[in-house]
Amino acid sequence: MSERAEFAVVGAGVMGLATAYALAQRGRVVVVYEQFELGHRRGSSHGATRIFRFAYPETEWVMLAQEALAGWRALEEETGETLLELPGLLEFGSKDARSSLEALEACGAAYELVEPQEVQRRFGVAAPDGMTALYQPDAGVVFAEKALRAFRDAALRRGAKLQERTRVRSLDEVDADVVVVTAGAWAQELLSTAGIALPVVPTRETIAYFRLEGGGPTPSVVAEIANGHGFYALSDPTYGLKAGHHKTGPPTDPDLEGRPDPEIAARVAAWARERFQLAEPEPAELDTCLYTNTVDERFILERRGRVVIGSACSGHGFKFAPVVGERLAALATG
Repeated sequence: MSERAEFAVVGAGVMGLATAYALAQRGRVVVVYEQFELGHRRGSSHGATRIFRFAYPETEWVMLAQEALAGWRALEEETGETLLELPGLLEFGSKDARSSLEALEACGAAYELVEPQEVQRRFGVAAPDGMTALYQPDAGVVFAEKALRAFRDAALRRGAKLQERTRVRSLDEVDADVVVVTAGAWAQELLSTAGIALPVVPTRETIAYFRLEGGGPTPSVVAEIANGHGFYALSDPTYGLKAGHHKTGPPTDPDLEGRPDPEIAARVAAWARERFQLAEPEPAELDTCLYTNTVDERFILERRGRVVIGSACSGHGFKFAPVVGERLAALATG
């Protein structure tokens, strides 16, 4: 690497840029290395939107989301960008599934139980038979591409530097006092060069986009909850709706350019037709996204010597970027 720095961040997805921003806010000298270019479609941070929600069955996640919301609002105020749209979220679950109700109540977060017929009338979404419907108003979407640019621009204004198209193959190459690794699905291989074993499994998930009838904001949906959640949907500014089936993609090598799985896409399309008023029954577009999964969907935020590990994905990390960036910057600065 050509740049000497007090702090280096490897990987300019949302977690890396949020960390660079938090370090730059502290007046630290930081360089960010990205093997592709900002907003590339090979990893986990691309695309227009990601779900934002408080609705989790565990209070720890609810509190982390509440903290993240304050961080997003602060970034919006600084940059003048609208990064969140919050028309709410619908959580559908069977009666014996663990819902978010108790955790939301314990954290003082607003929620409402909605009758199935009211779900259709109020939100234009068909509730599944025999399932409860919980509406959480402090939810919706983060505009992902805009968020990346906002973190980048705010960090650069404070003196951070970004080197795109610069692949770090070994941490020994990085001339910095502290190296923060936020390399997503590539983190496992990179950390192994420092003798660190990262217990994660990268998978390639299939995403489908649909055209919706009518207009107006669409609430996000997590549905058929059993262990974690099954299908999900959220607003997309281009087509209207983005949908997927959580953690159904196969393990993958992130260096391969994989394609969407047609069988998963067909299942997602069948579910979307049941729940939403689609203008067209088939997806308007398919895409892929990499998940980097821990066994229990928790994040790995640790420091080992001069190396700080930021593996915060498992398919639900984006919403927490402001607070994860703060946590990693705190680890990096001791």
